[in-house]
Amino acid sequence: MDSSFDEFYMQRCLQLAKLGAGNVAPNPMVGAVLVYEGRIIGEGYHRQYGFAHAEVNCVHSVKPEDQHLIPAATMYVSLEPCAHYGKTPPCAELIVSQQISTVVIGCVDTFSQVAGKGIGILKAAGITVRTGVLEAAARELNSRFFTFHEQKRPYIILKWAQNADGFMAGADGRPVRISNPLTDRLVHRWRSEEMGILVGTNTAVADNPRLNNRLWTGKDPVRIVIDRTLKTPREYHLWHGPATLFITAEQAEKQDTAEMVTADFSQPLLPQLMKILHDRRILSVLVEGGAHVLREMTEAGLWDEARVIIGDNPFALGVKAPVLPHALLKETQILESDQILFYRNIKEEKTA
Repeated sequence: MDSSFDEFYMQRCLQLAKLGAGNVAPNPMVGAVLVYEGRIIGEGYHRQYGFAHAEVNCVHSVKPEDQHLIPAATMYVSLEPCAHYGKTPPCAELIVSQQISTVVIGCVDTFSQVAGKGIGILKAAGITVRTGVLEAAARELNSRFFTFHEQKRPYIILKWAQNADGFMAGADGRPVRISNPLTDRLVHRWRSEEMGILVGTNTAVADNPRLNNRLWTGKDPVRIVIDRTLKTPREYHLWHGPATLFITAEQAEKQDTAEMVTADFSQPLLPQLMKILHDRRILSVLVEGGAHVLREMTEAGLWDEARVIIGDNPFALGVKAPVLPHALLKETQILESDQILFYRNIKEEKTA
């Protein structure tokens, strides 16, 4: 088949996969399409963690009058079909049972329990397999998943708001309104798409933040607070509501939805933090501050994306925003009075 047709249908797989954002982690986002003689007869995506995968939903979407076409159809899937029994049976075995003749895959799954095994099952059954179609886009779609499994840490997104003079808070460290209400809603959408959200002690104490996505829909992220001596007042929002992990040197019992995780603050903290989050299968973290935590992350090169909101509040003194090393500007977005800059860490891209 002409490679342009493969890319056309794979693009549809990627479109479908994105619909699972915020609902499928720690699983990857996956889309699948069944094509018979240039006609899509079925399509599906992984909708929610613990439920049917994309390939299953794709096969089940085929209308009764088209089901006899399935063995002669080509299945396009954005990620290698799974080969292990988890919360659902292996998708590779489903494809074999449906006698689908050809499977086209966006990228190989490097997760150790799959890692080529799904492709092996398909080929052993005599199925024609083509791989690497829109591979870069397929890996980019699941950059959180691949970073987690390949680098043994969450995918890190830095986020802050600053004014045109580069200040992100007032001179006394107190929060200052910078972004507009429309951008606030966008930030809450970002929160709904990540598994965790991180702040340091100063932000927790000064802002009394909720760190939920009340201006959007979907699940709240796990709130992660670096608070060595548990200075965050017990009546603050972070002790109640959605789950919170306090990274601390103190020994304390779990309170309501807040859990204390002990770290050794006499040793470098960031490697310990990455291991704690990896062990808890938190694939991605949105780091919202404050300035000290953001600088620690940038200086360590421990970030994958940064989203910088530039508002029009013209205060001339305050806390300076971090400087991003090895940053590549990928996109600029305008939301009314705010400008949003999207960066990628090109050093991490080269070493990944």
